Amino acid sequence: MREKIHFVSLGCDKNLVDSEVMLGLLREEGFSLTDDETEADVIVVNTCCFIGDAKEESINTLLEMGQLKETGKCKALIACGCLAQRYADEIRAEIPEVDALVGTTAFDRIVPAIKEALAGKRAEEIRDINALPVPKVRRVNTTGGYTSYLIIAEGCDKHCTYCIIPKIRGDYRSVPMEHLLEEARGLAEAGVSELILVAQETTVYGVDLYGKKCLPELLHKLCEIPGLRWIRILYAYPEEITDELIETMAKEEKICHYLDMPIQHASDRILRRMARRTNQEELRTIVGKLRAAMPDIALRTTLITGFPGETQEDQEELYHFVNEMEFDRLGVFTYSAEENTPAAEMSDQIPEEVKAARRDEIMELQQEIAFEAAEAMIGRELDVLIEGKLPDEDVYLGRTYKDAPGVDGYIFVDCDHELLSGQFVRARVYEAKDYDLMGVIVEEEENEDESAE
Repeated sequence: MREKIHFVSLGCDKNLVDSEVMLGLLREEGFSLTDDETEADVIVVNTCCFIGDAKEESINTLLEMGQLKETGKCKALIACGCLAQRYADEIRAEIPEVDALVGTTAFDRIVPAIKEALAGKRAEEIRDINALPVPKVRRVNTTGGYTSYLIIAEGCDKHCTYCIIPKIRGDYRSVPMEHLLEEARGLAEAGVSELILVAQETTVYGVDLYGKKCLPELLHKLCEIPGLRWIRILYAYPEEITDELIETMAKEEKICHYLDMPIQHASDRILRRMARRTNQEELRTIVGKLRAAMPDIALRTTLITGFPGETQEDQEELYHFVNEMEFDRLGVFTYSAEENTPAAEMSDQIPEEVKAARRDEIMELQQEIAFEAAEAMIGRELDVLIEGKLPDEDVYLGRTYKDAPGVDGYIFVDCDHELLSGQFVRARVYEAKDYDLMGVIVEEEENEDESAE
């Protein structure tokens, strides 16, 4: 009987896809997978180190899992991903429980790494960060079977002054379109109806391979795949959003009128210090274009408070911008000084309590905006993707086109008969509860063919 593998995936959805590929490779090799770490012969931790908190979580998880080499059945502990790529020397020296290191561009080498570790050898699979493995394997879908992410590119060329990603994920590399279409068809054939496009930046897809922005072309071709119902776009840099992309989103029925567009700030002075390639006037223009073409579009963004040199006037400018733009979804992070980034070396660092107070001020404002927007949804009928049922109640949990998994809200749908996870229904909103909605079913789709139309 082959060894049992327990997998822990930390960090972003791009990490999650890498984990799903590794799980697929392990399954192909005949390993069995277990959710119980105490029963595992091998524990794999796909780590993150994007910001300090993520780094700490990854280290603590490795230490916790390492204890199972004494108290459980674990024979080998494998560290994968960003922490393994960036801090290989430190892991070797300070976490001896780790038996193998697999970097961000070597996840396709997980099987030989595990085999070497089980044989008592110190395995290391650390490639150049600009490699681009595209293994042909059926991923193990960990997001419910009906929703899946599609990584369309790796790395980033922007080099924002606060960001470490180019140093651990490399330069921007688009995945060849034919591979993406093949992978998307396979996911659809396996039952995926919601496909979520991700990259460090989705909007410049294709520039390195084809000499132009090819996201609109990719979207058109993805929309032709039977079985896909929703196509969602995350991580669109505002300065790279073209009129062609907006037109494509507006015309293609399968593309959700939803866009994740991280802007980070609204003060031109702070944007320049961040090395962002846009300004407040351009942000207003792109938001205006998106809403003119798709009046029902849900816009999500992220902000950073307490960036070095940020003044109270910068904070007030950001506050007024958020108040005016009324983003549908918004998250705020306090600035985290990452070593070997230009911003970490800036002299005018902001105290932690000031960062947090500014974050809280923006989030209180956004809460008011979001609650009012939820109230405005009452009476609307929306397509809902069912994700589960509340115990002992005739209430189902779902998402609308306005809600990406894991980061946005839910709609709770009243229904007195059984609905299946992954099923699409039509629901009328009758109440708003903070960020979430309450709805009642008005019609449901009975088969996959209808849901794919």
